[in-house]
Amino acid sequence: MRLRLATWNINSVRLRLDQIARFVAEQAPDVLCLQEIKCQNGEFPTEAFEAMGLPHLVIRGQKSYHGVAIASRLPIEEGMDLDLCREGHARTAAVKVAGVEIHNFYIPAGGDEPDREANPKFDHKMDFFERLTADMAKRDPKAPLILTGDLNVAPGDNDVWSHKQMLKVVSHTPVEIEAMAKLKASLGFLDLPREAVPEPEKLFSWWSYRSADFRASNRGLRLDHILASPGLRDAAFAQGSVSSMVHDTVREWERPSDHVPVTADLMV
Repeated sequence: MRLRLATWNINSVRLRLDQIARFVAEQAPDVLCLQEIKCQNGEFPTEAFEAMGLPHLVIRGQKSYHGVAIASRLPIEEGMDLDLCREGHARTAAVKVAGVEIHNFYIPAGGDEPDREANPKFDHKMDFFERLTADMAKRDPKAPLILTGDLNVAPGDNDVWSHKQMLKVVSHTPVEIEAMAKLKASLGFLDLPREAVPEPEKLFSWWSYRSADFRASNRGLRLDHILASPGLRDAAFAQGSVSSMVHDTVREWERPSDHVPVTADLMV
């Protein structure tokens, strides 16, 4: 069975409900992981997701800010949310679908200054990564596990529009790049979008709203990730190569999120 997973920082689920419905109709994800839903649980548009064919929901809402949700065509077993956010924000959700454990994260952006002592927001971000990495290091690499969401780090030279100019900007600083590398190494995670689009090709999933024409400036970052445990290698490569895509054309739609969806297929 093909399991298509999608992740998308939607930047308000209610504001972009029509876009979600269009994307679901066009790409038919089996599991859709959303970040920054920006609503409380009772405000989530459940009926609209049922109409899209995604009736199975786990919602972790929060008033005005943050919030994550997982919507699925297939029945879900609600998982144990990891205790990663010291501030108590709604930033994590966990499910098991078709035997695959899926964790959806909205990792803190980290503010403007990449200094843990001077900037509590950056320290919070690094603390989140450290907790997540420590948890993953205890896991069985053979277990089918996906980490996905807006991880707010562009880890590679070709995941940013300019490696040199971004090195002092939060999202691509050396300490964040190292944190992401440690997370991937903790269980030997596969970076599915990069497996599908190898270096040195540029690959972005976010473009600032400040650019009137994001294509022309193309100052993008790859902040949205799908990481698969070694236990899913065969499922990811079942058709010979990894099937994963960054759906950048969605950024062209009317009133878009600054992030675009990323999908990956597994044969489970």
